[in-house]
This record gives sequence, C-alpha cells and structure tokens, in this order.
Amino acid sequence: MTGKERREQLLDVGRTLFAERGLDGTSVEEIAAKAGVSKPVVYEHFGGKEGLYAVVVDREFERLLALVIDALNSAVHYRGKLEKAALALLEYIETNTDGFRILVRDSHGGTGTGSFASLLSEIAGEVEYVMAQELDRRDYDDKYAPMYAQMLVGMVALTGQWWLDARRPKREEVAAHLVNLAWNGLSGLEPRPSLDPKRRRKEQERQEKRAEKAAEKAQKAEEKAAAKAEKERRKSRRSEDAEAPPAVEAAAEDGAAPGQGEVAPLGAPERGEP
Repeated sequence: MTGKERREQLLDVGRTLFAERGLDGTSVEEIAAKAGVSKPVVYEHFGGKEGLYAVVVDREFERLLALVIDALNSAVHYRGKLEKAALALLEYIETNTDGFRILVRDSHGGTGTGSFASLLSEIAGEVEYVMAQELDRRDYDDKYAPMYAQMLVGMVALTGQWWLDARRPKREEVAAHLVNLAWNGLSGLEPRPSLDPKRRRKEQERQEKRAEKAAEKAQKAEEKAAAKAEKERRKSRRSEDAEAPPAVEAAAEDGAAPGQGEVAPLGAPERGEP
C-alpha cells in the first residue's frame, strides 16, 4: 500500500471511530488496530489523533459547504435555491452520516476553524447575498439580510440534526416542509407541500376550488337561515293576529255595542212621543 493509500485508509478509519465516539473517546491504539498498522504509522502521517481528527473535520466541512453552494447556484428562482440547498443538506446527512455526526459535535481545539458553527457561518454568508436580493425585490430593507440568513440557515441546520436520528419522513418530504415554513410562514402554510412546482400548482388549484365551494356552501346556508327566520316571523305574526279579539267583542267589553244607544230610564217617554 502506498503512502497516499495508507493515509486515506487512516482517514476512513478515523472518520468512523470519531463519528461513534468523538475525539476524546477514540485512542491512537484503536485507530492503528482497526487499520492494521502500528501506532507510529498514525503519528507519521498525522502527528497524532488530533491531527487526524482535524483533517477529517476539514474535509467534511469543505464537502458540505461545496454541496450547499452548488445547490444555491444551480437554481434561478429563490424558492428553488432554498429547496435545493435544503435537499443538499439532507442528502449529505443521508449519504455521509458519519461526517455529519462529526461536524455537529462540539468543536475541539485541534479542529481549527472547521467547526459546525463556523460552517453555518460560511453558509449563512452565501445565503445572505440571496436574501438581500429577495428582500430588495420585495421592497424590504435589505440591511436585515444577514439576520434573515442566520435564521434560515439555523432552521435548516437544526432540522437536519433532528433528522439525523429520526430519518422520518423521507428527505424530499422534510425538505418540502422546511421550504413551506421558510417561504410561506405559519400564516400561509401549504397543506401538502412539494418540491415539484407542477404538483404545487395543482394543489393550489384544488385549494382554490375547495375555497370556492366552501364559500358557495356558506352563502347557501346563510340564505337558508335567513329564509327560515323570515318564515318564523310570518308564522308568529299570523298566530298573534288569530289570538286578538274581534272589534265587536272589544267594544262590548267596554260597555257599549257599536250602533246602540243608552237604555231609557223607566217611565221616560219614548222618542217621538209628545
């Protein structure tokens, strides 16, 4: 095995052990034993486990950063950029699980600048430019672009850390929901988010039709309720009219019937008599 091949072998072995146990939980003896070499070989190539760890971290750092930057540059529309970046992170987690586990561990003195925090800062710097353009396009103050970039990258990164162990739902679905929240906000969430623009348009059309039907149904229900209320009012009026006493009976109750005079006193002359 050439020196270059041996170096790569040690990097692969170290990557696996560091992902499982971290830097402090891994020894040079374990690295050498798993690689089938003596301890001096490890020291010869990397000067110790700290040097090996630093190279592993730097490699994963550059790999993930390149994937995200390529994803941001591979789309024209801003939503597409976000979709591809989120999906790139999840694909990296799925295909380079050991590497991501190493990156999200607390940074160590031997790692230099290759910590997860510095990685997120680098990615946020790339996203900041995209955010500034989008804010400016919407007539918002682009001075807030750095803050929004940190928010966005932090949300995606923390979701990635959660998905590292959860692995449910599938990465495309996770990316779709991530973008749904980031792009639409809580007040405008899509019921069935998708990374496919055609599916999103179809779902939007379905939602619009549902909204129209719901509005029509609500209007009919309102009209029906109004008609029922009017019917009840008419019925109530008819009932009140039926219970009211006739005019003659009302007059009799007052002591005189309409068209009748007072009864003449006994012995008084009849009308017309002298």
